[in-house]
Amino acid sequence: MRVRPLLGATAGAALLLLTGAGAAPATASTAAAPYEAVTVDAVGRITADGTVTLSGTYRCRSAVGPVFVSSSVSQGTSTTRYGIGGTRAVCDGVKHRWVNTGRPKPGALAPGAAHVEATLMELRTFSGLPLPSFHAVHGRDITLTRR
Repeated sequence: MRVRPLLGATAGAALLLLTGAGAAPATASTAAAPYEAVTVDAVGRITADGTVTLSGTYRCRSAVGPVFVSSSVSQGTSTTRYGIGGTRAVCDGVKHRWVNTGRPKPGALAPGAAHVEATLMELRTFSGLPLPSFHAVHGRDITLTRR
């Protein structure tokens, strides 16, 4: 019996579980639990200096740790995603609005078509370490308009 491949597979599985990558996709859990959802508005704003504002709604029922709505944006065929702010979320089962603002590197984004991904994520403590627990994820093609 070869031990090295078995150890590698075991270590890889443990790493996936610790990072949350082994969990079911949040979009699947959103369908099963309508109180865990995040949306993205069809239009975002970009100013002349490159500041981007994205928005949408979220809903979550309960949490034991702090919860945040994060967002990222990309344009064209680029695989680069730019993080745009983060908003503290309240998990009380009620639908709330989120608005995130950020300024990626100059010239990175321009008015026009873009793709946004919003994530509703909780920080839970496992064995003393804060690790992400995803409530919902939603991606959407939007239009960035000059403000």
